[in-house]
Amino acid sequence: MRILVLGGTSFVGRAIVDDALHAGAEVTLFGRGRTGSELFTDVPRRIGDRDTGDYTALRDGRWDAVVDVSGYVPRHVGQAMETLGDRVGRYLFISSQAVYARTGVEPGSDEDTPRRPPVRDTEELTEETYGPLKVACEDDVVARYGSRATIVRPGKVAGPHDVQDGLTYWVRRAARGGRVALPGSPLQPVQVIDSRDLARLVVQLLMDDRPGAFHAVGPAEPTTIADLINTCARVAGSQVEVVPVPTEAVPPFFPLVRAESMWSTQQRSPARARAAGMPATPLAVTIADVLAWDRERGEPPLRRGLSPEEEAKLLAGRHGASLVHPTHRTV
Repeated sequence: MRILVLGGTSFVGRAIVDDALHAGAEVTLFGRGRTGSELFTDVPRRIGDRDTGDYTALRDGRWDAVVDVSGYVPRHVGQAMETLGDRVGRYLFISSQAVYARTGVEPGSDEDTPRRPPVRDTEELTEETYGPLKVACEDDVVARYGSRATIVRPGKVAGPHDVQDGLTYWVRRAARGGRVALPGSPLQPVQVIDSRDLARLVVQLLMDDRPGAFHAVGPAEPTTIADLINTCARVAGSQVEVVPVPTEAVPPFFPLVRAESMWSTQQRSPARARAAGMPATPLAVTIADVLAWDRERGEPPLRRGLSPEEEAKLLAGRHGASLVHPTHRTV
């Protein structure tokens, strides 16, 4: 199988390319050539720029499928589709759970959950526009390719090489042990998908020539954020006490933390993707691999979360707070 990957040298795309190569596919990469130039040195590269609309390098060639990892606004997918036309068989678009409506969502929601209205009048990616822009991209891909379109909607992706610090923050923090400040409730559900499970799903969908929309969510078993932190500690061989603190005491968009009104968005059904071949790497394995990778790279500063000094100051006022101990499993 010949697969063209739009993007593919950062995190999610990197995992997809790696899985595709292991599956025996012939992969071609398209991107600016600025990231991950040391990766996949034997893989052909077509140099271009989606932001400027430079697709000149894709004006020739045929592929059985294209995986669009780097399409964020309708112009991106529109120009790619215009350039590629019918020289690709299947168009698989990496979308997001952010496409879904935020109210009226029940635990166990599936891929038929109502989506947010599409947005086409801006290319500014914000908390409010990111999901609706992805909706517009999905609509355009399906309109152009029909039964040859596949949509994958990942939840929070985690694993080695993660550039967003979500799981990495808690892995590193739990490894230090001691009292751990948790903004919000220990009962909050968490869904993280191992990047390698997402990649395996994507490649399997292409190999099976399967249309439709699929949730890429994990882990295998329902997990709370307290469970996740305690699993991180167990993997690292440390002992922690989870101390709930007010969410307003920390910066917004704290790693993996969601408002209670959004908890159901962390309980989506993976059934369709599992039936299509998506594996379920145990959370402890993902955590162990992130821990090893983070230590190997020297634990550089993270962009989100609390520094040890900030956390100590926050915890100083929480003596006697209700704690979640490592021997207590929150369900």
